[in-house]
Amino acid sequence: MKVMAVNGSPRKRWNTALLLESALEGAASHGAETELVHLHDLDFRGCSSCFACKLKQGESYGHCAQTDDLTPVLTMVEDVDALILGSPIYFGSVTGEMRSFMERLLFPCLAYSAPPRALFPEKIHVGCIYTMNMASAEEMQTRGVAAHLAAGERTLGMIFGDCEALHSFDTLQFSDYTTVVSDLFDAAHKAQRREQEFPKDRDKAFALGARLAR
Repeated sequence: MKVMAVNGSPRKRWNTALLLESALEGAASHGAETELVHLHDLDFRGCSSCFACKLKQGESYGHCAQTDDLTPVLTMVEDVDALILGSPIYFGSVTGEMRSFMERLLFPCLAYSAPPRALFPEKIHVGCIYTMNMASAEEMQTRGVAAHLAAGERTLGMIFGDCEALHSFDTLQFSDYTTVVSDLFDAAHKAQRREQEFPKDRDKAFALGARLAR
């Protein structure tokens, strides 16, 4: 059993990365071999719309033809049993790096057939972990973010087989709110949320990783 997590956050030791680490710990508790990839360590771009992945009898049919730091990561995905994507929410969506990764991962696996079908060779389990300033699922719904994220999850599920999501709300953005202009937020509340609720989110991430590994 192999489980890979992909971190779309520029931070390697903050909310998203910590939840991904907990998820991988959960997977490892069931004997899985785990790996964590930080997208911000890589030099890559999103889909270039070359359509080499769609050419009939083409060498790259069903695979991204671009060659850069993301190429070996996409190859690794073909050998895992579960994949966990993690990203903070920036302006109502995943980070640019995560979006570019998803373009390169998903588009080659989608056949322009009627009806559309998946070209990924195996069915694997997929989990999505999101961290955000929004305080609740209701706020996420009201702002239209829930529908946007759900659309990506449906595509992941269609191509890979299944997808489940974990949302971590009202996260601590800074270790010290006195050093930045942040009157919009209650620093004491944020600190309390970090102390009391974020550990619960880590437990949920652990459980998610364990489920995917099982």
